[in-house]
Amino acid sequence: MSATPIGPVTGTAAGTVAGTGTLAHVAETAVPEHHRGGERPHPARAGLGLLLRIVLCLVFGLPLLFMFVSSFKPDLQIFDDLGSINAFLPTGDISTTNYTGVFGRVPFAQFMMNSVMITVVTVVLGIIVNSMAAFALARIGFKGGGAVLGIILATLIVPFETLALPLLWWSNQLPFLGPEGFSQGWLDTYQVQIIPFIANAFSIFLFYQYFDSIPKELDEAAKVDGAGWFRIYRSIVMPLSGPAIATVAILTFLPMWNQYLWPLMAVQTEELRPVMVGIDYFKQLNTSWGQIMAYATMITAPVLILFIAFQRSFINSMASSGVKG
Repeated sequence: MSATPIGPVTGTAAGTVAGTGTLAHVAETAVPEHHRGGERPHPARAGLGLLLRIVLCLVFGLPLLFMFVSSFKPDLQIFDDLGSINAFLPTGDISTTNYTGVFGRVPFAQFMMNSVMITVVTVVLGIIVNSMAAFALARIGFKGGGAVLGIILATLIVPFETLALPLLWWSNQLPFLGPEGFSQGWLDTYQVQIIPFIANAFSIFLFYQYFDSIPKELDEAAKVDGAGWFRIYRSIVMPLSGPAIATVAILTFLPMWNQYLWPLMAVQTEELRPVMVGIDYFKQLNTSWGQIMAYATMITAPVLILFIAFQRSFINSMASSGVKG
């Protein structure tokens, strides 16, 4: 990162940016040398911590391993192996028949493309909209901002199931411009799966917490150089907020990727359905558990890849949002 996003910033702000580069480094250099790292833990405590991590890995990892291994087995073998360690091992009649059966039973490629498009658009727009709202609350400091933030956070206690029916009714009253001109109602469209979920109270709160930890001297220095609020948001605050952006991206991606109730209510056309609704196709007529495992494996893989790719930023953001000082 360059020394100054805007012009020749001077004083404390310039020293913060040029001398450290990132807020994480500022926090690190602010801690005295003898406080870093602390004392080595007792061997018994270290062993207990390692054992606890192993147990947690088994608790959360074994179901995923069972799902993945079972996706290559026929249904009868899945049930025969349930009572032994073979349930977690690729033994017996192993093949990719279940995966080919998934593509023959449902339009998986269409469902996957719909979910990717809906999720990516919602994540990108959500980062923009929620970060702008949090920036106004945390940095501009207008009168009544605290009350606005409180109202936003109060919406977190309302479960989505309570809002689903009123939201469905309102969505059916909105005007829609399509190939045939104006019509009424957003049901059975892509935007009904995207727009209601762009603004998110928890994402605003996370951005607010992170923006509030960035030194406000940077804003003052940028104003001296003639920068407006949008330039400060774009060139100073957002470049310093990588961990918060990654966290919001993950926390927006997960519920959007796992959407089931809302698309089941608002979408009837098969070409517009996301992957989670596709699981219902395997409950019709004869249930194939091997194909269900194969389908679940393919729709779980993007979530695991995303979390592994952004886990460091996710952890850093949680730490910086929870520690104030």
